[in-house]
Amino acid sequence: MDVLAYRPNLSEFAWTFGGVKPVRTIKPGTVLEVWTEDAFGGKVRGPDDLVSKVIQFPFVNPQTGPFEVEGAEPGDTLALHFVSIEPSRDWAASSTIPFFGSLTGTPRTAGLQDPLPERIWMYEVDAKHRTVTYRALRGDYSVQLPLDPMHGTVGVAPANLETRLSLVPDNFGGNMDTPEMRAGTTCYLGVNVQGALFSLGDGHCRQGEGESCGVAVEAAMDTVLVVELLKGMATPWPRLENDDYVMSVGSSRPLEDAFRIAQADLVQWLAGEFGMDQLDAYQLLTQASETPVANVVDPNYSIVTKIRKAYLPGPAVYGGAHARLKEMGKGYLAERR
Repeated sequence: MDVLAYRPNLSEFAWTFGGVKPVRTIKPGTVLEVWTEDAFGGKVRGPDDLVSKVIQFPFVNPQTGPFEVEGAEPGDTLALHFVSIEPSRDWAASSTIPFFGSLTGTPRTAGLQDPLPERIWMYEVDAKHRTVTYRALRGDYSVQLPLDPMHGTVGVAPANLETRLSLVPDNFGGNMDTPEMRAGTTCYLGVNVQGALFSLGDGHCRQGEGESCGVAVEAAMDTVLVVELLKGMATPWPRLENDDYVMSVGSSRPLEDAFRIAQADLVQWLAGEFGMDQLDAYQLLTQASETPVANVVDPNYSIVTKIRKAYLPGPAVYGGAHARLKEMGKGYLAERR
């Protein structure tokens, strides 16, 4: 089993998908041990570190990578199985940001109101007890919330020589901000360029569906993932799989279009994978799907449509890739004990 440990320095972060030279070249089947910085670049460490003061746009949401995968070509699918995602610090941060979020005027939903006040919330992270502690800025209320680490941003280089900011989600993946991107999940991304060139970042200790104010519990992460290449298998939109569900992620504006993309992709995936009539797949999805909102704050919004595997006519998708990669992850963990 090939294992590569990689920790970027500040000059090695990627700020876009596409247009960036790979930091490493790896073979399919490699286990990556990587560190990712938080979306603030580690610069928000206390209540006085306002985002507007410590970050110069567009240098936000740094990505670790990109990694070039040997043999990856357009028309293939990259499979990334997350073995573990763990916060690397005992603190994390969140904030409100002027004219950003779902409950304020923004440049795209313009109004004449003043921006919401810019404030910082610092969270205590207790990895041992699996909690993060929210504390109100006014009053003495606090509550421990379950630690549920995830990556907000996972993506490959876009097609057609495009370069996209790391804040953007689209068919190449990117800043999807779905809590489903946690340990135990396999992410499938369609390859658009030679080598795939995938990156990841934007670790969250937890995030509510929708990421309403635009900022989750942002944290640096130590992440282990298995990288595999599925030759000749196209994936038009990001897809996820865990032990219980298969899922499609649609990203667009307005939110209805993101919903339609996720729904249509999952219908087409089921029809193609299991030979179902497309309208039969549509009917099954209509009665059995779940549709959590990922984000309603990014340049594109993201919706996840998911269905339980127990309702499907076959035992596995992508030739059982998720189960194989899960076993590889178990083997890696066993060797490390």
